Amino acid sequence: QVRLVESGGGLVQPGGSLRLSCTAPGRAFSIYVMGWYRQAPGKQRELVAHITNGGNTNYAGSVKGRFTISKDVAKNTVYLQMNSLQPEDTAVYYCNTHPGAIMPWGQGTQVTVSS
Repeated sequence: QVRLVESGGGLVQPGGSLRLSCTAPGRAFSIYVMGWYRQAPGKQRELVAHITNGGNTNYAGSVKGRFTISKDVAKNTVYLQMNSLQPEDTAVYYCNTHPGAIMPWGQGTQVTVSS
């Protein structure tokens, strides 16, 4: 069974940066549109960015200009570079296909933005 593995989260001060990674051993991402999602406490999971198999990207308005999604096909890894982080970015971040999130959800990686 496919297992998505997210990593790279942590505690960062407002204005700081983090780079998240997502991989799925044994499953090639290149054929999918891949997205980064996040779920803050008490809120629904939301899509923050996605990247097509052709490399086109799209972002939620709340992160546009601050986050960058990318992928390394050779490493079968999708990244989310997050800059200018704000407390409202605090959430568990997940990757999955888009639309529809057809793979089982991974554990996610916690991002906490706090001074």
